[in-house]
Amino acid sequence: MKEQYKQDFIKAGTIAANVRAFGKSLIVPGASYNAVIQEIYQKIEELGAIPAFPPQIALNEVAAHFLPQPGTDIIFSNQLIKLDVGICFKGAIGDCACTIDLSGKYGKIIEAAEAALLNAEKIIEVGLPIREIGKIIESTITSFCLKPVKNLCGHGLGFYKIHTSPSIPNCDDRSTGVIKPGMTFAIEPFATNGKGLIFEAEHPTIFSIVKPRPVKSSYAKALLSKIGSFKGLPFSIHNLISDDLSLVEVKLGLTELMGLGIIEGYPPLIDEAYGMVAQAENSVLVDKNGKVIVTTRVC
Repeated sequence: MKEQYKQDFIKAGTIAANVRAFGKSLIVPGASYNAVIQEIYQKIEELGAIPAFPPQIALNEVAAHFLPQPGTDIIFSNQLIKLDVGICFKGAIGDCACTIDLSGKYGKIIEAAEAALLNAEKIIEVGLPIREIGKIIESTITSFCLKPVKNLCGHGLGFYKIHTSPSIPNCDDRSTGVIKPGMTFAIEPFATNGKGLIFEAEHPTIFSIVKPRPVKSSYAKALLSKIGSFKGLPFSIHNLISDDLSLVEVKLGLTELMGLGIIEGYPPLIDEAYGMVAQAENSVLVDKNGKVIVTTRVC
């Protein structure tokens, strides 16, 4: 790991943590979902970074990958809210999340997710089998008489890449990987009073590019040109709408690009039993000397 990338990764984590705290402060009863997201975008820009993925807020039984369809809004009232933000600073990624309970009913689920994250962070060291992270996440969450979401996991963080190897499981997945010097990754436990398994539902609003190739329609060509500006990072349907491309044209272009396998979509992820879901997440760097730095942990 080069020293400059290490410092950029630490800086990315600091910015992400600040953005998470800022966004959390905006999520109150009566606030507009779209207004909060817009302010988060502005804060990322003010801090000298770009979004690593569209900032998103998932509600209640939705674990992740949720944004309202364009033209619609949500007013916060009594929801269990996951705020997931990622920023990119000179290619380095900071990815973090927290959960806010506006109902006052689900503090235990948040406590379980946060405790699982903290316990996982404490055991990180070079040579640790990665499955041990999943094991402690699962045992922590089940000690609260809740379930981890087993088919969601943390992930490696790369240069301009939000999801790389290794996967960081939320249960003992019997994998054989170990923590090594130079790794950068996100630990991302989800706790629920539901089934602990998620399914994909509805239509995606978040996408990423898979492989560019020639397209026919003017809509698809215009979208591909715009998608190139995201440097390979995920984007939302909202990011594509402009004076030059209407919502209808964007949807037509997205349909063509998905059909050709040029992009893929990420639908909302929902607990199979529609249980309430809490999320906690931090980014971790293990430097070349084996020192562990949780870049988004605010002490």
